Amino acid sequence: MVLLRKVPGMPGWPAALGLRLPQKFLFLLFLSGLLTLCFGALFLLPDSSRFKRLFLPRRAAASASSSSSSASSAAASSTRDTDLPRSPPAAAEPRHASPAAPRRLRDKLRAAARLPGPPAHTAPGSRPQVRGAEPASAVPAAARDTRAAARFDYERFRQSLRHPPRGRRPAEEPETRARRMKVKEMMKFAWDNYKQYALGKNELRPLTKNGHIGNMFGGLRGATVVDALDTLYIMELEEEFQEAKKWVERSFDLNVNGEASLFEVNIRYIGGLLAAYYLTGEEVFKSKALELGEKLLPAFNTPTGIPRGVINLGSGMSWSWGWASAGSSILAEFGTLHLEFLHLSELSGNPVFAEKVTNIRKVLNRVEKPQGLYPNFLSPVTGNWVQHHVSIGGLGDSFYEYLIKSWLMSDKKDSEAKKMYDDALEAIEKHLVKKSAGGLTYIAEWRGGVLDHKMGHLACFSGGMIALGAEHAGEGRKQHYMDLAAEITNTCHESYARSDTKLGPEAFRFDTGTEAMATRLSERYYILRPEVVESYMYMWRLTHDPKYRQWGWEAVKALEKHCRVEAGFSGIRDVYTTTPTHDNMQQSFFLAETLKYLYLLFCEDDVLSLDDWVFNTEAHPLPVNHTNFKAKANVQ
Repeated sequence: MVLLRKVPGMPGWPAALGLRLPQKFLFLLFLSGLLTLCFGALFLLPDSSRFKRLFLPRRAAASASSSSSSASSAAASSTRDTDLPRSPPAAAEPRHASPAAPRRLRDKLRAAARLPGPPAHTAPGSRPQVRGAEPASAVPAAARDTRAAARFDYERFRQSLRHPPRGRRPAEEPETRARRMKVKEMMKFAWDNYKQYALGKNELRPLTKNGHIGNMFGGLRGATVVDALDTLYIMELEEEFQEAKKWVERSFDLNVNGEASLFEVNIRYIGGLLAAYYLTGEEVFKSKALELGEKLLPAFNTPTGIPRGVINLGSGMSWSWGWASAGSSILAEFGTLHLEFLHLSELSGNPVFAEKVTNIRKVLNRVEKPQGLYPNFLSPVTGNWVQHHVSIGGLGDSFYEYLIKSWLMSDKKDSEAKKMYDDALEAIEKHLVKKSAGGLTYIAEWRGGVLDHKMGHLACFSGGMIALGAEHAGEGRKQHYMDLAAEITNTCHESYARSDTKLGPEAFRFDTGTEAMATRLSERYYILRPEVVESYMYMWRLTHDPKYRQWGWEAVKALEKHCRVEAGFSGIRDVYTTTPTHDNMQQSFFLAETLKYLYLLFCEDDVLSLDDWVFNTEAHPLPVNHTNFKAKANVQ
């Protein structure tokens, strides 16, 4: 407070104004408040104000400006941080995992790295002012936090590829080219109708000419867009690829609140976005993949680290499928994350993704395997098997696929994955591989020691998988496994050849005198599945036996005859009738897998060469890690 001293011979100011004592007090209080307000207002002036520099020392003025700038940055990013759910109490039941773990990790990393605040938003396609960084709105926290330490060097990665992703297109037979062009036309037809009638929905209903959303993706949209990106690119459908990219840039919203399948979101969305990034270098695909990957992390917050199968992408709560025995997690779901999550860590610099899937391996290696086999149901609470049901088809299939592909993707350095695959295949061959009376080799299912002599369409991927692994088996076993792969692929072809439509049923059996045919009405349908033509593609690449291309062309003709309708492609309800009823669904995996594998079947081997790429279980190509593509970022 300012003190007003009396001058001899003169009354004080209040007295001179003729004020009484209470009024004097009020006057002094008002005057001191006015002075305080005026002085404090200096701190509210803009950073560029010259008045602030007059009244504050230079260092203090700089500090005040910095504080104001930090506050503005915090306000700009507050929406992103508050969108994340709060952590439940530590004693909360593990069924609903703590969704705040990624946020805590980001805070620690940001503090350790002392990164500046996020740069201002830039328009799509423009470059931000900070080199090596993207706009805060486009880059998830996992990417921003570690950007000062390292970033992925995309140009170096592309230079390391042994073949261009689209190949070099040498001279080829006219018939092979014509067949490839036919598959390309089918892809364009499927995409054009999806774009016209269902763009932004997850899948097209071609009979009713509208879109389908479904409940597998937790409110995410555009499953067909993301699934189709890499297929459009590889087929050189440039205009269509740009349409899909534009939708991802402008309309693909990750701020959703719904129940999603951890497995399906990973293989379709994250796999599709990662593949699109590696093929094109477009940052939007990488940033979306990393942001979506963060949303899946709370599913791993269980006593064992085995993730639950369903997660709410908004709240982070997770739980097991209601139909899964005793709240168990599914082998093919938690075992089909490894490829994508390693790449999420590679691109973000955040090790948490790799740590999550590495822990799954540790749990599986600790638990005892009955007869060396992996049952399909595991408790995420105890880490023990819940049921002794073993299948190379649904519920188990892609777990085995990801073991051999993890080894290949590591440039054959992941010896743990290779040993797990070799041991599993040995047990499968010993206990599940059988030969029918008619000489067909198949892989049965195992239920607590009792064999179920059926094979699902989903299990038909195994011919290609075994051939892929055989290439790297010891000399004494290589030919044995190639023969086994050829026999299984032949059996799956027979399931197509023995139907009236020349398309295979959902499952086929080897009992009651029937071989490679469905015996139940509930197993007679075909929903545009890819597994049989997937094995054709691998067998062609590894043997160059022309029969695999011929079998693939038979599948193309059957699809055209029985599944093509006025506005797209549809599954059919009965493969054993020449006038089948359509199911009114063009599955997104038809564009991601079935058409891609058929196209590659009629390409040269350098298109998405197996030297450079492995395919995730949705046929999205992910690169083999030939070298370390990290480079120091320049952060100014």
